[in-house]
Amino acid sequence: MCDDDSGFRLSKVASAIAEPARGRMLCHLMDGTARTATELATVAGIASSTASAHLARLVSAGLLEVLAQSRHRYYRLTGEDVARSLETLLVVAEPAGRIRSSTPESLRLARTCYDHAAGELGVRWHDRLLERGWLEKDAAKREYDLSAAGKEALAGYGIDTAFPHRRKLAYPCIDWSERRPHLGGALGAALLKLGMDRQWIRRSLEDRALIVTPKGRRELREAFGIALSG
Repeated sequence: MCDDDSGFRLSKVASAIAEPARGRMLCHLMDGTARTATELATVAGIASSTASAHLARLVSAGLLEVLAQSRHRYYRLTGEDVARSLETLLVVAEPAGRIRSSTPESLRLARTCYDHAAGELGVRWHDRLLERGWLEKDAAKREYDLSAAGKEALAGYGIDTAFPHRRKLAYPCIDWSERRPHLGGALGAALLKLGMDRQWIRRSLEDRALIVTPKGRRELREAFGIALSG
């Protein structure tokens, strides 16, 4: 049950998200990058002067933070929890029967959700790690722990499994387009970095899509048993 103070904070966040231009800005920042007010105004289809007021509202609600560098100011999501909540709201926002048709084609196969992989790739990566017994469910926390086999296997890919304690190791994050969990947390971020370092995937310059390379399709299948569509 929410107390009065919790209800007030919830309504403040909901009100901040409830304007379409602000919603577009938030979606554009779900890849974890920082962007200027001018860039976000273009994304939202509004004037720069109007964007400043919208961004101030999102900062006030605790959804965005401001980074100052020289004369420039950049905006980004305040953290992984915000990205996770936005991904979940995208799931809630559309009926299950329409989600496939409404998800942009470029984002279905693979995309970033903050700093981890989402879309078909993210979901299948999550599933393969569970199937191989590399992850162990912690039902009480709704999180995952790494098994001994998982630590050994991931160390073979050069992933240091001594992750910082300030962040959740791994958790199921409901995927917007697939309606099933992909892998969030420090481990999800490490897998995305592995894919980038090995040139299995690369970032799109236009949106938060991830482009799976021919090498990536081959080696993801060999290493993790992931066979992607398309």
